[in-house]
Parts: sequence; structure tokens; C-alpha cells
Amino acid sequence: MNPVDLIPAADAIPVHWGWFKVLLILTFTVHILLMNAMLGGGLIALVSRFTDDEGTRDLQKDVSGKLTFLIAFAVNFGVAPLLFLQTLYGHFFYVSSQLMAVPWLSVIGLLIIGYYSAYLYKYKFEGLADRRNGFLGATVAILLIVAFIFVNNMTLMITPISWTRYFANPQGTLLNLSDPTLLPRYLHFMTASVAIGGLYIALVWDVRERRGVPNARFNIRRGLDWFLYATLFQLIFGFWFQMRLPAEILNLFMGGGALHTGVFLLSLGVLVLALIFGIRGKVRSTTAAALVLVLLMVVMRDLVRTAYLAPYFSLDDLTVTGQYSPLIVFLIALALGTIAAATAARWGLAAASTLNRS
Repeated sequence: MNPVDLIPAADAIPVHWGWFKVLLILTFTVHILLMNAMLGGGLIALVSRFTDDEGTRDLQKDVSGKLTFLIAFAVNFGVAPLLFLQTLYGHFFYVSSQLMAVPWLSVIGLLIIGYYSAYLYKYKFEGLADRRNGFLGATVAILLIVAFIFVNNMTLMITPISWTRYFANPQGTLLNLSDPTLLPRYLHFMTASVAIGGLYIALVWDVRERRGVPNARFNIRRGLDWFLYATLFQLIFGFWFQMRLPAEILNLFMGGGALHTGVFLLSLGVLVLALIFGIRGKVRSTTAAALVLVLLMVVMRDLVRTAYLAPYFSLDDLTVTGQYSPLIVFLIALALGTIAAATAARWGLAAASTLNRS
């Protein structure tokens, strides 16, 4: 069967697709930063339990106070890019979600369990003693599973040729395990989480050091070390991922496409800067470089998706109805919601810091 026959018709959109593409990239960048801080911070705190050096307990307790907030904000900020993705590529995303409906719908239940486990880790931190790490481990394991499900959906969405496997597996349990990019893509994202999680820890303790908190330097250096080593592993997995791309897509980033190659080379330059700043212990400069790098990586991810779907679909094919009022209302709501979320985060983090000091 021709995979093109399985692709539904695209829905009309109210305004030019460029609006939604920019919003998709920006909101996903915010989501991925929160997700990385959440998952990476949890992983680092979990691994730190096997060490007994100075500052380990302070780091774990700090993560316990912030993990629930990070999960809440990561999940909520994940809704916007998911909606923009559906607006532009809904006829692909809908099919892939149906093909793997069972694991896809299980994400809701998994997140509820992981969130509850994180709350127990936070509020029973002292009472559970060493047993608290079991709850942190459960949360981290669930988040890793959820990430794997998401990577499956995103790769299945852009490979309609895989959809024909539905006829051999119509139960809604189809995963894209045969995709050669699945594993390196997943590992690339997970090591990125550890890198950003380490940088997040370094940034938090850098702020505390400026406020005169003793022994903060230990966790600053630890966070930067996690960032540096994870980034090096990310380079390895990123190269592996790149080499598993179809030749025609890989060539776009190797000189075949001016935009693709330019973004790729710029990413490498910013990466080198981030590593240099990290080695020198410049937390804020490293953070600035990392923010630019994450944005560039999100753009590269979007370019890869566009290249995969090029044989089947172009955004220029979408019908535009010219209704701008919904977009205006949304942008106003987004601005107000962002202000409210930032205020809530500031209050929550202040409360968590007070709880940790008590």
C-alpha cells in the first residue's frame, strides 16, 4: 500500500503558518528547558546518593523542594507546543497517536504517579531517610519512560512509511522501534537533560553563593561538571543520530542546504563557547550560551521534521482562512498566562527555599 493514501487531509488554519511555526519553536524551547531541568536535576540528585561528599545532602534537599514545581511547569508549558504541532501537522500527529494509542494515553497515568512520588520525596524527605530515594527513583524512571513514548510518537509521525505496520498490529500498541534514529535520538535528548540539569543546579547555587550561602561553590562546580561531561556524551549521541538520518536529509546539514548547514555550524560554535565558559566556571556566561544552543537545536529539530515530511507535505499547502482575531486573543492570553506563571514560580521557589532552610 502507498503510505500517501494513509495521510488524512490537512485542516485549514486561521492565519499564515509562519505565526504557528514561530510560536511552536519558542514554546517548545521553554518546555524543553523546563523538562531538562526537571529530569536532569532528578537524575543528578538520584546518582548523588551514591556519594558521601560535602554538599550532597544539600543538593538533594534543594532538588526535592523544586522538583514538583518543575514537573508542573514542564507539563503545562508542554501543552502549547503540542497544540501548535497539531495545528500545523495534525493530520500526521493524529495518525501516529492512534497507532500507538495505548502507550500514548498511558502518559497521563504515568505522569500522575510520577508527580505523586515526587511529592512524597519532597514532603517526606526527612522522615523516610534513605528510603526517600526510592520515590525519587520512581519519578525519574517514569519520566524516562514518558520521554521514550514521546520520542516514539515524534518519529512515527514523520515516517508515514511505518504506518502500514498497523495492518499487522491494529491494537494501538505500535511503537517505532525499527526506526534507526529512535535510540540515538532518545539518548541525545536524555544526555541533553543531564547537561541542562547540571547547569540548572550550578545556576541555583551560584545565586545562593552571591547571597552568602556557605559551601555553595561545591555544588556550583558539581553542576558545571555534570554539564560538561553530559555535553561531551551528547556530542557522541548527536553524531550517531546524525549518521542515522537518511542520506538526503544528512546532506542538507553537510552543505546541501544553506539554512540547514548555517544553523548546524552556528550550533557547533555556540557549543564550543558553552564548553569554554563551563570549564572556566563562568556560570552565567555558560547559561547564556546554553540557552542560545537549545534554541538552535530546537530549530534544527524542526528542520529535520520538515525534511522528513517534504515528500508528503508542505506547510504552504495549508489553506488559510484569514481569521486573525483568535490569534490576537491567544497572544493576549499567552502574555497574561506567562506573567501569572512567572509570579507563581517566584512565590513557589521562595516558599521552597524557606522550607529547605527550616
